[in-house]
Amino acid sequence: MMRLSQILFSQGFGTRRLCSGLIIHGEVKVDGEVVEDPDAEYEPEGLNFEVSGKTWPYYAKALIMLNKPSGYECSQKPKHHPSVMSLLPPPLRERNVQPVGRLDEDTTGLLLLTDDGALIHKLTSPKHHVHKVYEARCKHEVTDEQLARLLAGVELREPDPKPHHQAQFVQAVAAERFDATGLRLTLDEGKYHQVKRMAAAVGNRVESLHRSQFGALQLPADLPAGGWCWVASPSCVSP
Repeated sequence: MMRLSQILFSQGFGTRRLCSGLIIHGEVKVDGEVVEDPDAEYEPEGLNFEVSGKTWPYYAKALIMLNKPSGYECSQKPKHHPSVMSLLPPPLRERNVQPVGRLDEDTTGLLLLTDDGALIHKLTSPKHHVHKVYEARCKHEVTDEQLARLLAGVELREPDPKPHHQAQFVQAVAAERFDATGLRLTLDEGKYHQVKRMAAAVGNRVESLHRSQFGALQLPADLPAGGWCWVASPSCVSP
């Protein structure tokens, strides 16, 4: 059991004092009833409550999916464009959710964010080989030869390599053409600009890029650009 003020605090609704104030001033409902006692106790797991008319589910660890639009950086300290954090409501920002990996500023699609550091490590570690699916619009026609080379593996060289840098050899888990210039790649690692560099290595160029799947989790067709939703459990992500 947890005090209601502690539940709100754990979910990112501000300081303990602010959470108590929200309750005392009648801004919080549990099971549709206003609760004005900050010390009222509830079982937090599975609890749905309302704060200022907005319904929130309780999650000990937050895991959300964002349909990232173009023009946003996956950083809390962006340099040139707004942060994806600006697309989230204040309680999630207060919980300090972090992106699970990164998408480039001009890349769109499925981005996971969580305040669970162990989960971030698990989902981004090369040891776990979590699959991600990307759909690229290429400048030139995608050929059978290019698909074969992507599956066999290509070398990724640095734009301005230093003497001690070695070329990186990477392979696509799956590669297919979805139309003449459309390339769908499945990868199990996440190197810098990987899809763009792989396409360049086989003589093509990515003009737009979208991530549609992360592990077993697919981006819902009805989730608009800039929209987000809760992911019920990390098991929804695992292959």
